[in-house]
Amino acid sequence: MHEHRLSVARTARYFTLGSPAGAGEVWFACHGYGQLAARFLEKLRVLDDGRRYVVAPEGLSRFYLSESPTERRVGASWMTREDRLAEIADYVPYLDAVYDDVFGRIDRARVTVHALGFSQGAATVSRWTAMGKARIDRVVLWGGEFPPDLDLARAAFAGRLRAARLTLVYGRSDEYITAKVLAGVTERLGAHDIPYREMPFAGGHELNEAVLKELAEG
Repeated sequence: MHEHRLSVARTARYFTLGSPAGAGEVWFACHGYGQLAARFLEKLRVLDDGRRYVVAPEGLSRFYLSESPTERRVGASWMTREDRLAEIADYVPYLDAVYDDVFGRIDRARVTVHALGFSQGAATVSRWTAMGKARIDRVVLWGGEFPPDLDLARAAFAGRLRAARLTLVYGRSDEYITAKVLAGVTERLGAHDIPYREMPFAGGHELNEAVLKELAEG
């Protein structure tokens, strides 16, 4: 058996909230595992106050969440452990393409760019910020781990992350972002002189409207 590879063109989609006219901020929001961009974006409506344009790309791999014949809900994923490096190599330029498409309509010089990743999306925006071509001013990792395989010894990767204001948001009862996981993340960031801010809140693995408002104002 031999494995072969080729690149193919495919259609991807993203959703937006707000108007680009007059917006002072553009937020790119990457959903978690098993979510769809439109449903995820509904949870971010609190950001839509006329000052922000919110962009939610959708992971390139969609699948059925249940085999139930009566409720076959669909979700999307950014990557799995199967052929993971190829999936990362696909989604980083995909997110760059979404960025370029958005800034074909908006003057990049007049806005600040925020990248928010929830759960699996946190690793996604971390890699995009470090490995992509987009210029990100602020990164928010919410309820997700900073990718342990991202090589921060590479000066270009660490430099892009230092240039972005990094915030770690997590629920104190989040079963995925435990004290041990958080300690590992902050130790790595500190070792590479990447500044960050922590925003814990009372809750679990979920978005929180009050924290979203605080993030938006801060």
